[in-house]
Amino acid sequence: MKRNMQTDHTTHTSLAETLEHTLASEDQSGPSIGELSDAVGEKGFGLLLVLLSLPSALPVPAPGYSTPFGIVIALIALQMLMGRQTVWLPARLQRIRIKPSLANKMIGAATKFLRAVEHLIRPRQQWIRARLGQSGLAIVILIMACLMILPIPLTNTLPAMVIFLIGVGLSEEDGLLAIAAFAVGCVAVVLYSYIIYLVLTQGPEAIDGIKSWIKARLGMGA
Repeated sequence: MKRNMQTDHTTHTSLAETLEHTLASEDQSGPSIGELSDAVGEKGFGLLLVLLSLPSALPVPAPGYSTPFGIVIALIALQMLMGRQTVWLPARLQRIRIKPSLANKMIGAATKFLRAVEHLIRPRQQWIRARLGQSGLAIVILIMACLMILPIPLTNTLPAMVIFLIGVGLSEEDGLLAIAAFAVGCVAVVLYSYIIYLVLTQGPEAIDGIKSWIKARLGMGA
């Protein structure tokens, strides 16, 4: 009996380890979006969302990635709404590559964060895997992706972090984490609504004031 019990035991691979394995690439140009999509395996949409939101969600300098990654994330959200089980992306988007230096920074930042909080993440509130739950999260992801695409400097972090947390929740089947991400998403919508209002009423120069305010809050100086 003991022998059978040991045979049935399966080892769970942490999300940090999965990220390290997925982002590893022998190609000197770095992994492509298409390769990442093929490599996500059983963790599906969640892991791909984590990967694509990483450059903006965590302190990883990656100029130029928010818009194309935001477009890919929006396409993923639409496919979640349609009930697809696998990701389809146009060939042009699949060919986008992540530079090896950025991939290494992403691995370092993500694994450091995930290993610090992985003891808090666990399967719970399984509605996250139900059709209705996935559709609700997909709507939030789509809104956050559109906010990422907006050409407003230094304001990608909050929506990307929402997508990152939802991706972690989907990968680890943690519905409570997804609820927390939804709450942060509501804050992001309010913040962006105010930013858009300022731009419409005060003109593009309002962006400079927004940048200064964000830098001051982040302690980045003038």
